[in-house]
Amino acid sequence: MSQDTTQTSRPSWDEYFMSIATQVADRSTCIRRHVGAIIVKDKRLLATGYNGVPVGVEHCTTRGCLRDQMGIPSGERHELCRGTHAEQNALLQAARYGTPIDGATVYCTTQPCIQCAKMLINAGIKEIVFEGGYPDELARELLGEAGMQVRVFERTEKDL
Repeated sequence: MSQDTTQTSRPSWDEYFMSIATQVADRSTCIRRHVGAIIVKDKRLLATGYNGVPVGVEHCTTRGCLRDQMGIPSGERHELCRGTHAEQNALLQAARYGTPIDGATVYCTTQPCIQCAKMLINAGIKEIVFEGGYPDELARELLGEAGMQVRVFERTEKDL
């Protein structure tokens, strides 16, 4: 019996974790944008989060989008939303289950907003890797001022 010695191409750690964040985003109940976030430390997945309303609250997919009803553009007035952001939900999941995340990395399908940036900084996250942009210059400035390592994930042909 012969063994196949051809080696299959394994994804890089960034590719692997971003693909998981993308899968997590599929659970989103937000009408405007599906976002997924995962918290990773020492190449181990610690917590996940996607954007959507709190537990026990009617989903925007059935109730409608408050932000659309009020005409609020993306990147503005984050407090006027029934949902919780993916990064926030990942942080809350870690807190709820007592998972230490100090020094961890967050992989997110979209650049964090200013509110999520502040929470990630104070939670001790050391690095953010994101794929899609978001219209929030203040968040980028604050992350830079805090010394947060921020990287944009770029998909390769094999990822598409």
